[in-house]
Amino acid sequence: MRLRSCLAGLALVLMAGVAHAAEECPAKSNAMDDIKSALNAAPSCDRAMKLFEACSYGASGDVQFGEVVEKKCEADFLGQLKTPQKLSYQRELGVCDRKYRNKSGTMYISATAFCRAEVAQRYSRRALKAGGAGR
Repeated sequence: MRLRSCLAGLALVLMAGVAHAAEECPAKSNAMDDIKSALNAAPSCDRAMKLFEACSYGASGDVQFGEVVEKKCEADFLGQLKTPQKLSYQRELGVCDRKYRNKSGTMYISATAFCRAEVAQRYSRRALKAGGAGR
């Protein structure tokens, strides 16, 4: 029974990896500057996030990619937030920062970058939905 649970978990991880790798990174190369340029050129927050997923290193270099995605997404909502909403946003980013802080390994640094980008994406989607814009 325990073996089945492990195999089922492994199958889910493998399927997630296949889905994650479905899109190839469109950057000119795997160089950090090329990937950042591709992220900056993305037409929307959601597209930038897809590129982040496709181009990520799975290591500490993802922090720089995540920052580009955060800024792209924040452009959709940050100026519209009132003080309590800004505090809530900052609090959610802080949760991401604390989530893996006691873990060692660069993959946890990457996970933190993805968590922060996902928070920014969620806020962007809410703002675009409330404003009636669809991206």
